[in-house]
Amino acid sequence: MASDYAHSDQFRGARIHLCNLAGLEIRDCDVNGLKIVDCHGSNVYLGGDFERVVVNDVDVTAYVEAELDRRHPTRALARDATSIEDYQAAWAAIETLWTATLDRAKQLPEATLHEQVDGEWSFIETQRHLLLASDAWLGNAVLEEDAPYHPLGYPHGGMPPEQAAKLGLTLDATPTLAEVLAPRLARMATMRRAIDGLTAAELDRVCGRKPADPYPDQQYIVRRCLKVVLKEEAEHHRYAMRDLATLVAEAPERPSPDGC
Repeated sequence: MASDYAHSDQFRGARIHLCNLAGLEIRDCDVNGLKIVDCHGSNVYLGGDFERVVVNDVDVTAYVEAELDRRHPTRALARDATSIEDYQAAWAAIETLWTATLDRAKQLPEATLHEQVDGEWSFIETQRHLLLASDAWLGNAVLEEDAPYHPLGYPHGGMPPEQAAKLGLTLDATPTLAEVLAPRLARMATMRRAIDGLTAAELDRVCGRKPADPYPDQQYIVRRCLKVVLKEEAEHHRYAMRDLATLVAEAPERPSPDGC
């Protein structure tokens, strides 16, 4: 998802010519206007929030979005939600997805849930991030809770460590899945209550707070804040399923319960 945090201008407008960039990784950066021209290589991967992507003069944006929506219909429900019924349908679909995925994750060894695939967040880190996302956009911005941030929340990579510390986050914690799911499921239940109680006036209400101090000083509307939670849940479920599939495929075959 796009970051609301400030970026360094260290490489803005830079031109890289005749360099070996094999294995280069660009993460949590503003790449608006990025051009890769007359280059060659294999296994080129792009992942992020891109408004328009052109590959060899072919605009592939619509194709990619349509294919993702075909594979993951809930992301379209979350992205396109407008009415109260839309928000409720999207959240119901998200709850259904996570119920099945969490049941699957609980069958895996705890160590596997801490493993990262290709440098992406582990399953447990993903749950921690979704906890923080809902703490910020729902608990703080929409509900204006006195203490909205749980210490196990995990921020987007663009948040400076000192800002995370101000929110009371313990970035170096290594909680078990059960320890993360206690506040995570409680926050999901809070989201369910908020969604069930939506009115037209509430959807268009201007929030009295922004999600967190690092975010820009601008107007935050309830419908936008709730949609951020919906989109975060839908997209990170997609990432979690992708990486769980890899972890399961790479895991050594475990003996059956009877030892055979």
